[in-house]
Amino acid sequence: MPAPLTLFDKLWRSHVVTERDDGLALLWIDRHFVHEGSHHAFGQIAARGAKVARPDLTFGVADHYVPTRGRGLPIPDASVARMVDQLSANTAAHGITLFGLDDARQGIVHVTGTEQGLTLPGLTVVCGDSHTSTHGAFGAYAFGIGASEVAHVLATQTLWQKKPKRMRVGVDGMIGLGITAKDIMLTVIATIGADGAAGHAIEFAGSAIRGLSMEGRMTLCNMSIEAGGRCGMVAPDETTFAYLAGRPFAPAGDVWTAAIDDWRRLPTDADAAFDREVALDGADIAPTVTWGISPEQALPITASVPDPAGMADAVKAAATRDALDYMALAPGQKLDTIAVDRVFIGSCTNSRIEDLRAAAGVLAGKRAKVPGLVSPGSSLVKQQAEQEGLARIFTEAGLEWVESGCSMCVGMNGDMVAPGERCASTTNRNFKGRQGPGARTHLMSPAMVAAAAVTGHLTDVRRFS
Repeated sequence: MPAPLTLFDKLWRSHVVTERDDGLALLWIDRHFVHEGSHHAFGQIAARGAKVARPDLTFGVADHYVPTRGRGLPIPDASVARMVDQLSANTAAHGITLFGLDDARQGIVHVTGTEQGLTLPGLTVVCGDSHTSTHGAFGAYAFGIGASEVAHVLATQTLWQKKPKRMRVGVDGMIGLGITAKDIMLTVIATIGADGAAGHAIEFAGSAIRGLSMEGRMTLCNMSIEAGGRCGMVAPDETTFAYLAGRPFAPAGDVWTAAIDDWRRLPTDADAAFDREVALDGADIAPTVTWGISPEQALPITASVPDPAGMADAVKAAATRDALDYMALAPGQKLDTIAVDRVFIGSCTNSRIEDLRAAAGVLAGKRAKVPGLVSPGSSLVKQQAEQEGLARIFTEAGLEWVESGCSMCVGMNGDMVAPGERCASTTNRNFKGRQGPGARTHLMSPAMVAAAAVTGHLTDVRRFS
């Protein structure tokens, strides 16, 4: 009998074209997403006089640099306008499908690609963006790549890779009221550290994971990079199939039926070996926020800021002092007393319709005490949120409702947190200056951000249950 295989082993084995003596394998790539920041790779292709090998497997999305206001008008920043125009020209020249600013399907690449049914179980998915790991929620091997690798995929539809180790993060048991995938993932990162999964492909498993929606699973896989993982993935199941059914690019008819049969063979075999196992009890997970400048510097909202004076580990104590200095926090300060200056709801981590519903559920009938921005993950999500009345809830609460894009997550498109300001954010990274020079970011779930907006400080969302 063949040895039992993990989900990752099955995906890797089915995509190896050839292997080298140094251990690198040439992998076939099933889906390649490019965005306006991919112009360097297209420039390399042009310099070689090459063509895109498989334009039918390549898809362009305008998302990172695009402004979220004034959609349909000329882009005021000349450099951004040039990149957007280059993306349009490059995709048109090579016959690549583009979800551009004039397309009703435009959005953040990791939202648009999944909602269109382009990401399917068993595929390899790459993009010049680290949070490509999001697509692993469908049982795909999805990971970010650099500019030279983008050019390699454009030219060959393959990529040389070193096989990562395998890690399983199991979360079992019932999660409590108000606990979301964001809380689960922040707890995982706080438990294992920001480099705890370095060199590993993470598979999320357990009853609490199976109980998550696809939106929740995407949040988990999105932030697997913040734990140092090469990728994150969840085995496909009935939840996956129900989400994909009828999507524009998903299989249909007899092909759909055959695909389901194939996808059911992907989950990890019983007794398959992992290089590392981590187990958490879902009942122990609380609404969680970050207090520092790394996603691992996170605690339950009921906790207090740590005191470096009491830490035996000198390196950890120094990192804590540095974080507290940048974040302007005092040791021992209760997290739910930390005032915020603004809030942000959006990003490829938490901008899908489920996320917007959760935030609107807290904000309904209330007024925010601080300003904020809400940027839906795609134009289709925006349209749905407006039809459901969610957009009206946000605006009546005093928050700004804008177009789809990476927005305030990256601070490179006009949406920024001012120096010294503190932002409650649904994004994935909180390092120094991530949302703008001098910006102070606290990561949390959409509902927790909404709670902070209503109270003006970090707040336990369970108060609003």
